[in-house]
Amino acid sequence: MKYRTRTFYTEAQKSEMWDRWQRGESLSSIGRSFGRASSSIFPQLARTGGIRPPARVRSRSALTLREREEISRGLAANLSLRAIAHDLARAPSTISREVRRNGGREAYRAADSDIRAWNCATRPKACKLSFNERLCRLIARKLRLKWSPQQIAGWLRRQHPDEESHRVSHETIYRSLYVQTRGVLKKELQDCLRSSRAMRRSRHATQKGLKLRKIKDAVPISERPPEIEDRAVPGHWEGDLIVGANNSYIATLVERQSRFVMLAKVGNKDTASVIAALIKQARKLPHELYRSLTWDRGSEMTDHARFTMATKIDVYFCDPQSPWQRGTNENTNRLLRQYFPRGIDMSTHSQARLSAIARQLNERPRKTLQYQTPAEKFGQCVAATR
Repeated sequence: MKYRTRTFYTEAQKSEMWDRWQRGESLSSIGRSFGRASSSIFPQLARTGGIRPPARVRSRSALTLREREEISRGLAANLSLRAIAHDLARAPSTISREVRRNGGREAYRAADSDIRAWNCATRPKACKLSFNERLCRLIARKLRLKWSPQQIAGWLRRQHPDEESHRVSHETIYRSLYVQTRGVLKKELQDCLRSSRAMRRSRHATQKGLKLRKIKDAVPISERPPEIEDRAVPGHWEGDLIVGANNSYIATLVERQSRFVMLAKVGNKDTASVIAALIKQARKLPHELYRSLTWDRGSEMTDHARFTMATKIDVYFCDPQSPWQRGTNENTNRLLRQYFPRGIDMSTHSQARLSAIARQLNERPRKTLQYQTPAEKFGQCVAATR
């Protein structure tokens, strides 16, 4: 029977591995750089959930190897522990404990004692959440409502500006989820995150762009008025389709200034179905709050002229292969993947269900709005039009 040989990495290799992972390289790419399979890289990163462990440093008050060697020489010369402590400018109790826990006067060895002290110092530091069960339960409840760790942290700062014990950073929440040795937040809460990955991925990781097509008589985004670009005026929207299994689709619309979301059930991707759904959604709002729509160059908007004629809403199109020009909608679609994972049939969701999901998303605080909710921000726009 042939056994697989175990792969070992040096500390320098592990450091390089973490550097590459934090730069956004894939497991396969990292494996190739070491001439190894990606399966040997995953266990190294997964131990701490893809979060780089902090570099270990000795406490300034800890005994050094040089001091331990002085202790060893003093014991060999039959000096008293108090005399050794005096020479090292240390407390006698410190020297006494050091010798006692490492075999006594006869068995004490400086190198072995130093290694043992370093190994004993690996116990993890207690997490802030481990001391605050009430805060821990609140965070778990918000995670189940699909709030992101950053939204939770921002909301807590807004709710408790002067109470440090009631606040926690988003990084602490992520570490409590992915580094299970902390024993604070349960592992199943990872499923509540937008990306239910086994490890936390670097923010530098690349994402594939969308394949966009040519649209006849499309008004390019470069001709969009500047007040739309700087989000100074409400009523300008970005839109797209979310794709599901069995050729099922949902139209997503997000208002640029408030990040307010609307979802529309679409029977098919053909331009007639999509345009009809968009016209129906547009008629739910006053013209002051729906002045323009920015879309990509998908074939579903071939009949954009009919939409403009029916609603008096201008349509602008992104440049080919430039989804970042519709960044508000791209980010919103990523949030919606919490509710609509890839591979599910979108046609099973009724319009009432889609509206309920949009309402829940609109009631979540957003960092870009100083942790106001899109519903609050959009409500202010509605009030201003009356």
